[in-house]
Amino acid sequence: MRTRNRIVAWSSVAAAAAVALAGCSGGSSGSTTGATSSAAVTGPAVDLSGVCPATVVVQTDWNPEADHAHLYQLLGPNPSIDTEKKSVTGDLYANGKPTGVKLEVRAGGPAIGYSTVSAQMYQDKGITLGYVSTDEAIEFSGSLPTKAVFAENDKSPMVVMWDPKTYPDVKTIADLGKALDKDGGVVRYFNGAAYMTYLTESGILPKATTDGSYDGTPAKFVTAKGKDGQQGFATAEPYVYEHEVGAWAKPVQYQLIADTGWSPYPESMSVRSGDLTKLTPCLKALVPVMQQADVDYFKDPAPTNELIVKLVGAYNNGWTYDAEVGAFAAKQMRSLDIATNGDNDYVGDMTETRVNDLMKVAVPIFSKSGGHVKSGLKADDLFTNEFLDTSIGF
Repeated sequence: MRTRNRIVAWSSVAAAAAVALAGCSGGSSGSTTGATSSAAVTGPAVDLSGVCPATVVVQTDWNPEADHAHLYQLLGPNPSIDTEKKSVTGDLYANGKPTGVKLEVRAGGPAIGYSTVSAQMYQDKGITLGYVSTDEAIEFSGSLPTKAVFAENDKSPMVVMWDPKTYPDVKTIADLGKALDKDGGVVRYFNGAAYMTYLTESGILPKATTDGSYDGTPAKFVTAKGKDGQQGFATAEPYVYEHEVGAWAKPVQYQLIADTGWSPYPESMSVRSGDLTKLTPCLKALVPVMQQADVDYFKDPAPTNELIVKLVGAYNNGWTYDAEVGAFAAKQMRSLDIATNGDNDYVGDMTETRVNDLMKVAVPIFSKSGGHVKSGLKADDLFTNEFLDTSIGF
């Protein structure tokens, strides 16, 4: 099982790291929140009531965070929070106006037992759309087929990070692999991550320099005092390790895994493949609304980030997230071309060339480990750009 694993519990990381260093030397349901998204952008009204489900249900792959902001941007004022189900429901807004339908955004990760979103979508047919990254779509294309209709981000923010003081000459993951091989260090990652199989089989990281024991806490990274690398996300760990992990409290360096040749479209808004025809009238109207929300969020991230922070607090499941991390994430997504138009003037599209390139390296890996890849899989089995409005972009 592969899930979107994050560093856990910001509030506990400093304590965990401090313990590690010492070792070296040693709910109520149905509540509402007054927070609103920044859906106050004005424009023409959009009516989804005749074509979309009365409640559009979206399953995310992790707890609320700025990486998911395009969804929370769609929520109108005073959405209702279900603290038991870890979900939020409110009027689905477009251009500052209600669209006639509701939006329910469900947390993933611990809220769904760390299941893949693909599996959750087939278990619960009430889910309209889910976050399915391209590599996950490839892996389960034969058993749990999904089709992406909107790529909220163009690049995955997943990284391998290291200490620039220990490794001043390291600029890439490949450089790090050579340095670790020489010095005896490792890169820690969540066991079973497909990207790591790619990095080792392609020779970017020597297998001997990898360690699948990462548990989401900073303890081992801090204990290693810069000798080891670690997986992370460009939208979180660089800020958190420098400003919120007191036992580290200095910069880290990193490279996006997407820049090594393993480049899925992350968290693409996807439907069950068999439901595409039925949902087509809705998607024609809804996908441009999602595109616009993605663009609008970056004009003023703070209000939607405020809602995200409130949701994290209400869910109270060990994950913490503050406004500072959210602001950092928004800046990183734009500066690193994670949130971008890609090769054209509009947001949300996927390209056949890039999906084919990923399939070339991913299909052999997944075919060895699971046998769920569709026989004769083609790129157009995995995505369509037909619902995108080419006038909406950054």
